[in-house]
Amino acid sequence: MAGAAHRDERAAHRRSALGRVRGLGSAKEGVQHWWMQRLTAIALVPLLVWFVASILAHIGADHANLQLWIGSPVVFALMLAMIGAGFWHMALGLQVVIEDYVRSEALKLGLIVFVQFAALALALAAATALLVIAFGG
Repeated sequence: MAGAAHRDERAAHRRSALGRVRGLGSAKEGVQHWWMQRLTAIALVPLLVWFVASILAHIGADHANLQLWIGSPVVFALMLAMIGAGFWHMALGLQVVIEDYVRSEALKLGLIVFVQFAALALALAAATALLVIAFGG
């Protein structure tokens, strides 16, 4: 019996890295997470370019003009899209950092849940602030 175990150990040592991990399965989550992170990043590029250009174009504008600008449907929708994509992208990125660098499974889960709720709360706060600026006065 000891000889069989030794033979199996030698065979496992000779296998390639791919051969050792084959058959371990897949979480089937990584690809969707990776794509969502890339799509939010791609969406943020034109949104942030538009936002910075718009802010630069409105330097020196008074409060009433800025309120009218933010209250216009297109600007309001673009700002909401930027807020949503930005906080979603943040949550996805922080989740990857937590998964990669936190060893304790309990702490990892707690931090991921915290980041998800914090991102949602911050996005809702930003959207509420945008509503107040645009329509509240």
